[in-house]
Amino acid sequence: MILKLYEKDTNPADLQRVADLLTDGGLVIYPTDTRYAIGCHALKERAVERICRIKGVDPGKNRLAIICPDLSGISEYAKVDNAAFKLMKRNLPGPFTFILPTGSRLPKIFRGRHEVGIRVPDNALTRAIVHRLGAPLLTMTLPHEEDEDIEYVTDPELIHEKFARLVDLVIDGGIGNYEESTVVDCTGDEPEIVRQGRGELLL
Repeated sequence: MILKLYEKDTNPADLQRVADLLTDGGLVIYPTDTRYAIGCHALKERAVERICRIKGVDPGKNRLAIICPDLSGISEYAKVDNAAFKLMKRNLPGPFTFILPTGSRLPKIFRGRHEVGIRVPDNALTRAIVHRLGAPLLTMTLPHEEDEDIEYVTDPELIHEKFARLVDLVIDGGIGNYEESTVVDCTGDEPEIVRQGRGELLL
C-alpha cells in the first residue's frame, strides 16, 4: 500500500492512520531529510526485530537509531549531558544522527550496544507522524545494493515496487535525497564525527 502525504497541510486523519498502523506493530517506509527510511514504533520489540531481519542487522552488535519529534523528550530514551544537548539544539532539526548512551525506557533489544542514535530530521511530515504517534520511531535507511539504481531508494513508486511485500505502508513524500545523515558520537569526552553525510555540523 502506498499513501501520498505532504509536508504542508497534511490531513490529520492520514497522520492518525499512519500512527495507528505503527501502534499496531506495522512497518512503514517514509521520507526524511536524507534517504527514505524504514521504521516502526520503537517500543514495539517485535516490530523492531522485523526491521532488523529485513536489514540483516544484529542489534547486539549494531547500534539502533530512533526519530524523536523534537528535543523535549530525548532524555526519556537516551542519557544526554548539557554539552551534548547544546550541540543537538544547534543542529536539530537537521540531517544528523547523534550517538548517546541508551536510556532506560527503550526495549531490551536496544541495550546490546548501550548506545542509541537520536534523529530529529528536518522533515515536517516525519516529525508530525512521530508527534502523533506519541513515541519514538525506530529508523533505518533502506537497504541498497552498490550496483542498484539510486532511484530504488529515492523514488517512492520504485520503493513501493521493491519493498511493498516487506512493509505495511510506503509513504510517498516526493523524491527523496540520496545522501545519508552525518553521524556524531557524543559518548566520549568530545563529539566525534564518525560518518560525514549530508549537513555541516555546527560545533
